[in-house]
Parts: sequence; structure tokens; C-alpha cells
Amino acid sequence: MGAVRAVLFDVFGTLVDWRGSLIAALTAYGERSGRNADWAGLVDAWRGAYQPSMQRVRSGALAWTGLDALHRASLNELLPRFGLATLPEADRVWMVSLWHQLRPWPDTVAGLARLREKTITGTLSNGPVALLVDLAKSGGMCFDVIFGADIFRHYKPDPETYLGACALLALPPGAVMLAAAHPSDLAAARACGLKTGFIPRPKEYGPGQTGDLRAEAGWDVIAENVGMLAEKLG
Repeated sequence: MGAVRAVLFDVFGTLVDWRGSLIAALTAYGERSGRNADWAGLVDAWRGAYQPSMQRVRSGALAWTGLDALHRASLNELLPRFGLATLPEADRVWMVSLWHQLRPWPDTVAGLARLREKTITGTLSNGPVALLVDLAKSGGMCFDVIFGADIFRHYKPDPETYLGACALLALPPGAVMLAAAHPSDLAAARACGLKTGFIPRPKEYGPGQTGDLRAEAGWDVIAENVGMLAEKLG
């Protein structure tokens, strides 16, 4: 494998625990407000709407729309199903803002710091830059650069995202690695010529997770966590 000069990370699921963070915040909200709902079910359904909502943008059925707006539209559609049709506007706005406050996995912060000693580190996420900045600040994650989908006005796995990040770094794709917990993301990056690093997150989707558990393709590096990725990259 050639020298890797930059490692760009998928964020949701790879660096931060979106499911656990959202369930904890919404459960606490329910206790404060006296609202009873299947909060875990709402979170899973909300995440389930993630790819279909972005696909509408990728296909051209919907003009460019940022992830915050897509999250809000999905939430509005889901709330009646969970008995929350009368939720106040301020509470809906707050719920969407929770995606800006997700907790990092336990290995993330230290692993990023270690990796950053030797390589450029950054995000390559479907989240917007403002959201990613908020996550970095609230979670103590340090990056050299933050790439969000709104820079490219494309969502992964559109090649404009992977190749656009390489171009902005003035690096050939072969000198850039995408690190992710999702094989589909890695496969798209590899098709664009990037190196690939697989970091499984077996708790991302909760105790019933059955996919994305093992490396089923020949990724360039397979690591149990971010620190091990840094170790394997020297």
C-alpha cells in the first residue's frame, strides 16, 4: 500500500454513537416533559429515513437540500406514528439539533489525536459543515479539515464527494484514505481510487445489529478502533 497522507472519516456511526446519544437525550426529554413514547423506535425509524431522504436529492427528485432540513422533514413524518403529532415547534427544532451533539465512541478522541500526529485528519460526511463543527467542538474531536456534503452539494456515495475532498487537499486519491464502519461507503471510495480503512462498530444499530460486523472485502486496513488504525498506519 502506498503512503497515506490524509485519513478522512465517515462520522455518523464511525466516530460518534448516533443511536445511543439520541435515545438517551429523547428518553430524558420524555421524563422531563411527561411524554411517553417508544423513543428507541423513533430513533431507529428516523435513521431509517436517512438514506431514502438523501436518495431523493441524489436522483434529482428533490433539489439540493441539507441534512438538517432532511432530518426535520423525516421527523415531521414520523412523529404522528409515535403519538407525538402535537409536539411543539420548539421541541421539534431541539430534536433536530440533537444530531449536532452526538457522543464520540470511547476510542475516537484519543485515536484521532494519535493519528493526527502523522497524517492529515478530516471528516468526509453527509452532514453539513456546521453540524460537523458542532460535533467536533462538543465531542472534543480534533481535525485538520472538515468536509461536509454541503461543500460539494452531493451526498455520498456520489463520486463528487470523495474526489472533491482529494482535489481540495491537492492530493491524488491514492494518497487519501476513507475510514468508515460502512462497507458501502468504503466500496464507493475505493471505486474512486481512495485507500480504505474499515472500523467495525458492532453496537451502532443496537443489540440486534447483524450487518457491517466483519470485513467482507479486501479493505486496505482493518482496525478494531481508531487507535489501532493509527498504529497500523505507523
